[in-house]
Amino acid sequence: MRSWIILIIAGFCEAGFAFCLGKMKGLVGTEYYLWGAGFLVFLVLSMLLLAKAVHTLPIGTAYPVWTGIGAVGTVLLGIFFFHEPATFARLFFITTLIISIIGLKMV
Repeated sequence: MRSWIILIIAGFCEAGFAFCLGKMKGLVGTEYYLWGAGFLVFLVLSMLLLAKAVHTLPIGTAYPVWTGIGAVGTVLLGIFFFHEPATFARLFFITTLIISIIGLKMV
């Protein structure tokens, strides 16, 4: 169970580094470098936690779950913070991705 918690946190960190990358768009100077530092912190944390989780979880399960959590988180962050469209199709496919992640955990 501990490895799954670590993997979920790693997935959130993946969404975190994508969010920082999105915030860097169009910035210059100090603010750009601060978001860049956040990007690097989340990137390193995400990779280290993923590496820790695969000590006990199969990579064929852990990697898709990690990317799925990151993808879902990134889409939701884009909708809430970057005013990206929340169309029916996007929400439908994000829902199917969440169901797939749960399915991988169950099998």
